[in-house]
Formats: sequence, C-alpha cells, structure tokens
Amino acid sequence: MRVPASSANLGPGFDSFAAAVDLTLELEVVESDAFSIQAEGLEVPETRDNLCVRSFEALGSAEGFSFVIRSEIPMAGGLGSSAAATVAGLLAADHLLDLSLDRQELLSKAAEIEGHADNAAAAIYGGFVVCDPGSGESTGVTRLGIPAGIDGVLVTPSTDRVPTAEARAALPEEVPLSEASENIAAAARLILGIERSDADLIARGLADRLHQPRREHLFPRSMQLVSEAASCGALGATISGAGPSVLVWTRAEDGDSVLAALAPSIAGWGEARRIRFSADGAGLSTL
Repeated sequence: MRVPASSANLGPGFDSFAAAVDLTLELEVVESDAFSIQAEGLEVPETRDNLCVRSFEALGSAEGFSFVIRSEIPMAGGLGSSAAATVAGLLAADHLLDLSLDRQELLSKAAEIEGHADNAAAAIYGGFVVCDPGSGESTGVTRLGIPAGIDGVLVTPSTDRVPTAEARAALPEEVPLSEASENIAAAARLILGIERSDADLIARGLADRLHQPRREHLFPRSMQLVSEAASCGALGATISGAGPSVLVWTRAEDGDSVLAALAPSIAGWGEARRIRFSADGAGLSTL
C-alpha cells in the first residue's frame, strides 16, 4: 500500500481543507505463520499498538500477517503521518480480507479513528479536498484537481514538535464575528484560485485569522516564516496541520529561487525541500 502525506487546514480552511503531497508511506502486508511487524528506521511501536496494525484490526484480525512499514513522512510535523498510517492499515485490511469497501467507507472509518477527516480525505482521494469537519458515516468530501503551475516548498523544523492535543487546546470555543467573516472570504478565494489555477487568487486566499495566530506561541519561528514568505518570492505560506511544518506556496517556475531565499531563515533550525501536490491518493503498489 502506498499512501501520500497531506497538509491540512491550508490557512483559512480549518479542519475542512487539505492537500495530498508527494511524500509517501509504504506498507507491505503478507500472509505469514504468525503476526510480526517491522518499522524500518521509524520511531513507532513494533507491536499491535502500531497505528497501521490497529487500523487493520479495526476491520479484522492481524494474526497470521507480517507488516513492513517504510515512510518518508516526518513524524509529528503536521504532515498527516498518523492519517497515512491509518489509511494504509485500513486499505491493507480491505484488500487482504476481501471487504470491498469503497472510498467513502474507508474515509468514514479513517475519520472515526483519527477524530477528523481532513488529512485522511486527502490521503485517500489525492489532490485538494474540502470535507465535512468531524467524523461519522456521513462525512462528505469534494475533491479538486491540482492547480496548474503551482508547487510548494516544505519547511520541516528539525527539533520542534507540537502535540495535536496541545494545538487543539490553544483554540477558543468562540471567535469574533469579524475574524470568522474574513476567513470565509479567504477560504472562498483559495478554492476559486485552486479551481481556476489562479495564482493571484490563491495568494489572496492563504490568510488565516482563526487558528494560526492563536497557536503562534507554540511555533513562533514557523509563524515568522509564514509572515516572511511573500518577501521571498512565494505566493504565501500556511502552517501544515497542527504544525510546526510550514507549506510555502509558489509558482512552479519560482520554486528554486524561493527555496534559496528561505535558506537564511531556516539555517540551523529546519530543513526545506521542494514538493509537488499529489493527484494520486492511496492505492495498491508493487513494493
């Protein structure tokens, strides 16, 4: 099974917007004499507590199967590593146990396990997704294609980690009406920009007033990078999921120059790489 990483929220789309990116988790599951698991170079449990295995066992027993996990998705960086593991386990169980679940059924189960649907939806469907927040059988998703000429630069801090629970706790139950209105306008511009491959609309749609400012104390250097991105030649930047990774949005032809311009700001703190948005969602592969 091959599952893409994902970046959720995308600025104004809190708990509703996400995009698949071209970093992947690969899960190999084969029949065996006894249960076993190998996580190659990953700091994850090699027991039934492993999220891939737990997700598999949400649909059926893992006894008699051998699991091998390989992943290039940074852990706890806001890039959907847990969603990718969840989707991989569910997809493996669906295939090996002949369950014939459709993508909506896989998404509903993944959202139930994850507690929210955005990362899982991007991992399953690929591309950009707009989905219902929360979980449940009625979790809906609308998939958008990849906007032409738009790439990204991903900045991943080397040491900073933000537990999702801590990031959630930083958010209030209510926000001012003016901030909610601004986010609605930004979200509309972002979706229109993605649909139309309009870089200027995308740039105007990346601003967020709901979650990023209220979490700034958890990742101040990441937020500084968000504020500096446009001056480096980018369209803008967004905190990826609960952070602290930063997704810098660029025109494809500007990617290398933006990467170079960001280098002084991240020296000794983070790692940057060019990435592409992935049109492909989770699927079977030959490993």
